[in-house]
Amino acid sequence: MTSNTKPRLAVRLTESAVMIALATILSLFKLVDLPYGGSITLASMLPILLIAYRFGTAWGLLTGFVHGVVQFVLGTSVLSHFSSAMSVAAIILFDYFLAFAVIGLGGLFKKCIKQQNLALCTGAVLVGVLRYICHVISGCTVWAGLSIPTAGALTYSLVYNATYMIPETLVLALAAYYIGSAVDFSGNRLTALKKETVTQGRTARLISGALLCCAGIFDVVSIFKTLQNAETGEFDITGIVNTNWVAVAAVTAAAVLVCIVLVLIQRAAGRKVKN
Repeated sequence: MTSNTKPRLAVRLTESAVMIALATILSLFKLVDLPYGGSITLASMLPILLIAYRFGTAWGLLTGFVHGVVQFVLGTSVLSHFSSAMSVAAIILFDYFLAFAVIGLGGLFKKCIKQQNLALCTGAVLVGVLRYICHVISGCTVWAGLSIPTAGALTYSLVYNATYMIPETLVLALAAYYIGSAVDFSGNRLTALKKETVTQGRTARLISGALLCCAGIFDVVSIFKTLQNAETGEFDITGIVNTNWVAVAAVTAAAVLVCIVLVLIQRAAGRKVKN
């Protein structure tokens, strides 16, 4: 190994370790925790997605796998429900190792989609779908007869896992799009994506994006957390009537209003600079 490659490897290892730690911490901040497994987190897959985008699919898969190992260590209590070695192996494989390793595929659109925010957002949707498939397979096979009824296990698993993976994916996509609009992850060093001639203009865009992202996450969580029966864990569309629509409307309206004000301030500052 040459002296030039050692720093690059050191940077990859350091960034990956930090991102795995960050992903683990974010996974502990559960916006919604469902009764029979699964939760909506604060975009806990995003750090691994960014590593995959920066360093490629192979490195991303490895980082995602290591993250899956960490998640497995933190969630080993679920194995107490099973006695057979085959069941334990299937749980470890589909609910942890594969489910988190697929996040490493999030950078696949880096070359074919030139806009970084769109590439990251599309990658977020892809890994969300792939992780969902892993959990569905686990649910309709290993968990059938336990937390999932044996009759219609596939249908139940499809619906149950969708109740948290859809909002989890939406939250991830929102966060990926926002951070992909603010920071350039393609270079060796992380830098601002765009150089603004007016400092206030860049600040206004960042604040506006952050507000809309947070409002979107709030809305997604507020709506989806009512779509699952708290006692049975079953999907229940009628629960949507329990959504606090006043809070959803108020948060969304407030975010949009602040963004409009910031845009007006940005334009006013731009005119002063020109004059």
